Amino acid sequence: MTTTGRQLISTLNSDNTMVLSLEQKTFPEPKGNQVLVKMEAAPINPSDLFLMTTGVDFKNATFEAGKVTMPIAPQVAAGQAARMGKPQTVGNEGAGEVIAAGDGEMAQSLLGQRVACVPGSAFGEYALADAMMCLPLGDHSSEDGASSFVNPMTALGFAETAKREGHKAIIHAAAASNLGQMLNRICQEDGLGLVNIVRKDEQAQLLKDQGAAHVVNSSDDDFEAKLAEAVGATGAFLGFDPIGGGRTTDTCLRAMERVAAKEMTEYSRYGSNKPKKMYIYGRLELAPTVLTPSYGFAWTVSGWLLMPFLESCDLQTLMGLRQRVKDGLKTTFASSYKTRVDLEGMLTKDAMMDYAQMATGEKYLVTPHG
Repeated sequence: MTTTGRQLISTLNSDNTMVLSLEQKTFPEPKGNQVLVKMEAAPINPSDLFLMTTGVDFKNATFEAGKVTMPIAPQVAAGQAARMGKPQTVGNEGAGEVIAAGDGEMAQSLLGQRVACVPGSAFGEYALADAMMCLPLGDHSSEDGASSFVNPMTALGFAETAKREGHKAIIHAAAASNLGQMLNRICQEDGLGLVNIVRKDEQAQLLKDQGAAHVVNSSDDDFEAKLAEAVGATGAFLGFDPIGGGRTTDTCLRAMERVAAKEMTEYSRYGSNKPKKMYIYGRLELAPTVLTPSYGFAWTVSGWLLMPFLESCDLQTLMGLRQRVKDGLKTTFASSYKTRVDLEGMLTKDAMMDYAQMATGEKYLVTPHG
């Protein structure tokens, strides 16, 4: 038995164009622990946009029904040379109904159930997924569970990383996002201090209404002083930055050093020896990351990715995280969406130019079957 359906494909061509197209694909009968999911809802995450809009020129793009051809900046194309001419499926996560299953025990147990999954091809009418990576949703809808992997597991991963490394508080930039709101709730539940960085007063109020104790606005003239004050109040010498480019990480390290310097009993030309660490986990800003000689030498800037974190977890920890997400789908891990589009709708010029901005709190949800 085979199933045919449309799938979004991203192809980078040798003429420095990126083509997004809806193509008919035949899905084979699942084997072993595979399941075939009829996809009902899938969020457009920043991680998806790397294969869809990064470095493209919308002004000179050609939009057709179910197909978009976009010039892409040569330097961006060069950075993705390994996928040149190799079509890629798109859509990290989503949810839907399991309509076929391999003969594996776990796969068979999911047959007929609604599940959240991470197939890497969620922007399609159907997707093959590993049963081990599926989360049964029970009475929850596919919309409830569509964003139950990337953001929830990432937010939980931040809290777990802080605990592993012996920190009692963290800084988070772009904190009014869906992920940031989840992290705010997790930290309150787990007793972790959290310094939330936002860009607008309304974003600050949103988080305060959700119980956030420390929110600082990067648009304020005294932002860095307020950030240092919040670091001092919480002891947050670990931070997570989804912006990546520009000065966000640098500013956080400077604020940490301000606090650490006040605690020094003797002056040192090399700055404090208080360990300070920032993880960059995204590239909302593609400009170079700016670091200045402002915080001594006891500092670290590193990358953080979800899949390596999950690989570092033992099975008991991983299953505990999954269960926590399922239990909190409508509370701690609830997501909101700006709008919903079908597969054709996500490839219109207006929609693409909108979600490509990755604006805080304005996520799109794709409903592949309309």
